[in-house]
Amino acid sequence: TGGHLITNLPALKDMKPGSAGLPAPGIQPALYDDGGKPIAEASGKAGNLVIENPWPGMLQTVYGNDERFIEEYWEDFSVTDSDDPDDWVYKAGDGAVHERDGYFRVLGRLDDVMNVAGHRLGTMELESAVAEVEDVAEAAVAARDHDEKGEVPDVYVVVREGVEVNDEVRDRITAAVEDEIGKFARPDRVVFVDDLPKTRSGKIMRRLLENISNGDELGDTTTLRDPSVPEEIRDQVHGD
Repeated sequence: TGGHLITNLPALKDMKPGSAGLPAPGIQPALYDDGGKPIAEASGKAGNLVIENPWPGMLQTVYGNDERFIEEYWEDFSVTDSDDPDDWVYKAGDGAVHERDGYFRVLGRLDDVMNVAGHRLGTMELESAVAEVEDVAEAAVAARDHDEKGEVPDVYVVVREGVEVNDEVRDRITAAVEDEIGKFARPDRVVFVDDLPKTRSGKIMRRLLENISNGDELGDTTTLRDPSVPEEIRDQVHGD
């Protein structure tokens, strides 16, 4: 039910920790801003991940609902009344960064949005700001309920090998978010962890981190590569 569009290419290209990899042969991924304008290649900026060309195995429609298929995957960035394939741009629904070395880093689903004191914040932009800190290998943001602000961001961070976890690293992460987005986006809690909960395909399960932040039950963890990871993070956060 799926296929590799951006992937590691063993023996051909180096693997990069925290990166989805490089485009598979024949695939033309790109980043667009919310206004539908292309973002310069390898700029290091975050945007909407799209595919600019048809590819074998692509989704043909949503069964019995062609209109939904157009609305969900094509309408935002395509000229949908055109017969020219070049006018059709597929929306993946993920935010990503095209790093300056050509690798793509997927930040998460675009519908992961929180409301912090009346400000709408996407986990994508928060994680992008945190990722600018050299000490950070991987990061994921979860929304935690707050009595006054509605929600606040918790940041779960895996540091690079050899980096010592201390308050200076935490301060650099906080400063990066404030500088990139604003003081209102300041992380309420920065949690350093050994690993993040991921599926066997490597996708970060932010739902589990949100459950941990809010003290909820973890729920189903059977699809995880290592089901012990969320348990360890929960014990670390709540001291159980």
